[in-house]
Amino acid sequence: MKTLFAGSALALVLCAGTAYAEDTSACLITKTDTNPFFVKMKEGASAKADELGIELNTYAGKIDGDVETQVAAVESCIAAGAKGILITPSDSRALTPVVGKAREAGLLVIALDTPFEPIDAADATFATDNFLAGELIGKWAAAKMEDPSKAKIALLDLNPSQVSVDYLRDNGFLNGFGIDIKDPTKMGDEDDPRIVGNDVTNGNEEGGRTAMENLLQKDPGVNLVYTINEPAAAGAYEALKAVGLEDQALIVSVDGGCPGVRNVEAGVIGATSMQFPLKMASMGIEAIKAFADSGEKPQASEGLEFTNTGVELVTDQPVDGIPSITSQEALEKCWG
Repeated sequence: MKTLFAGSALALVLCAGTAYAEDTSACLITKTDTNPFFVKMKEGASAKADELGIELNTYAGKIDGDVETQVAAVESCIAAGAKGILITPSDSRALTPVVGKAREAGLLVIALDTPFEPIDAADATFATDNFLAGELIGKWAAAKMEDPSKAKIALLDLNPSQVSVDYLRDNGFLNGFGIDIKDPTKMGDEDDPRIVGNDVTNGNEEGGRTAMENLLQKDPGVNLVYTINEPAAAGAYEALKAVGLEDQALIVSVDGGCPGVRNVEAGVIGATSMQFPLKMASMGIEAIKAFADSGEKPQASEGLEFTNTGVELVTDQPVDGIPSITSQEALEKCWG
């Protein structure tokens, strides 16, 4: 592993594969290289690239939202003559121009997990149905609460940019819970009095703890917590526990990482929606290989604008009418 610099831009972390076919290369650009979701994505892409004989260069931002580094990474991939780019955009709008530049240069661009805006800014998107992922935990929470009309909801989102993965999960959760979501591409515009407020976490435990502390100051009666992912959920739980309110609030999340699944088993998280990042990345490498060989581009799932890589609700407290798997079953499928 070596660190590259693009002018005065932030560092790019590059890991090159060792086995590859001449003139066949690809790039994986993730939001960070520390979140277990992206670690598993990198693992899936690397394994499939080795299998297919493709040189794989992997890049990551320093934090979620590090657009500058991702822009520099795309430009590096263009300059290197890559056949395709797999990218989880830190900002689904701000990165649209540079991926357009990559496509004009003849590269296949596939968004992983986070769709671009507009979605056709990329050639294809391989992702969880993030709205459905949120909807599942929203429906589950509504069924588990003794009286949903008395909910006091804290929404722990990703970052101020309100990227697609952020508003899809947030609004899916609210819709599943039975709340009018107003503009489906925005967060925080709802007028339901049950919502205590929104705060941002940067998708990590520290951010989840701080966001939960902020919303508890606003209303210490919070009894339902939605989190963008499981690291944020872990931080939210620690904040609740620090003030003796860990049994007051039900926490729901999205991801399906092994630490999150173990937190479901421990009762820290009530339910989470499991995604499959390794599948996203390995399918992406296969698509780049097909494009390099024949010029063929991947097709979206029927009735959708993206290729749906699946989602499963994980809970040890199942409810009628909502299919789910237990934490023990999920430990056989989880990542990280």
